[in-house]
Amino acid sequence: MEHHLQQEMNVLGIMSGTSMDGIDLALCNVHQNEGNWTVEIIQAITVPYNETWRVRLSQLRYQTPELYAKTDVFYGRYLGELARGFQKESGLNIDLVASHGHTIFHDPHGWLTAQVGDGATLAATAGIPAVTNFRRADVAAGGQGAPLVTVGDELLFSQYDACLNLGGFCNLSVGQGTDRMSFDIAPCNIVLNRLARERGLKFDEDGQIADSGNVIYPLLEKLNQIKFYQRKGPKSLGREWINKEFWHIVRDFDDQPVEDRMKTLVMHCAVQIARALEMHSDKDVSELSVLVTGGGAFNKTLIDYIQSETSSNIVIPDKQLVNYKEAMIFALLGAMRVKNIANVNNRATGASVAVIGGSLDGDFSSFI
Repeated sequence: MEHHLQQEMNVLGIMSGTSMDGIDLALCNVHQNEGNWTVEIIQAITVPYNETWRVRLSQLRYQTPELYAKTDVFYGRYLGELARGFQKESGLNIDLVASHGHTIFHDPHGWLTAQVGDGATLAATAGIPAVTNFRRADVAAGGQGAPLVTVGDELLFSQYDACLNLGGFCNLSVGQGTDRMSFDIAPCNIVLNRLARERGLKFDEDGQIADSGNVIYPLLEKLNQIKFYQRKGPKSLGREWINKEFWHIVRDFDDQPVEDRMKTLVMHCAVQIARALEMHSDKDVSELSVLVTGGGAFNKTLIDYIQSETSSNIVIPDKQLVNYKEAMIFALLGAMRVKNIANVNNRATGASVAVIGGSLDGDFSSFI
């Protein structure tokens, strides 16, 4: 058993993103052979949030310290129950849970990043050792604590010039010679979904609402002038930034049809992705191969705009990888943490050192 764990392990990666679609659980076989890592998704599911959880998590930043602490524990128990249920229903062995948790606060300049989903409660409920709290060590070392997927992109997807994730925010990792730069670009599904709710929808399926609209150029111009976009990486975004710097500009155009605002935000996102690729790639943008994952990969209008703005070779992989790439990479980061291997790229986050991120909870005796 011990030798098996040294070489490979079954890790359940758990990811909850800012777009609040639900909780992604991806059971992955993680194998290390000297410096080479391979990760294969064995089975994966998404558990949608019910309205109670969606409201509680989205409003938690405004609640009392006691309610925050309780939610941290209750959410940890919920994730633990999901992990235990996954193991039971699949009949597959899980050696380790690697949980991102759900981000409530992210302000790295104020040395703050906080994800709920208490690791001790998760591990005790699941009966499986857990790695959680991945971002804190990097922020403590002066980094952005994001994006953390850079190491996974480097180890698993280096055949692509760039990896673009279209989640709540869109983030990019892009190769620069032997180096890889990674950062958040702009808000994506987190703002598109807000507009979709005006139509009573959770999201804009296939980008149909955006497709029927017209770009509002004064709004597009104002959004493109936001200071964040002029800065080079490392840089990261959070809900705080949207509410402070972004959303009030969109609200100024509330009298415009929702499809026009949607089309404008899609165009804005595509323009910023093209600019980010131009700014950070050492190749011509039209020569780049770009792997695109995350829920936004299914938004046909968004993909069309990204394609026309960049002229890059856009590669959308199979549906499983589109949906579960981030959960899969957290499974890898969890395995690296257990082996005490640096799992955060400080060139991407701006930290002073490359850290071994993640807190350990549960019985790790079989890993020694």
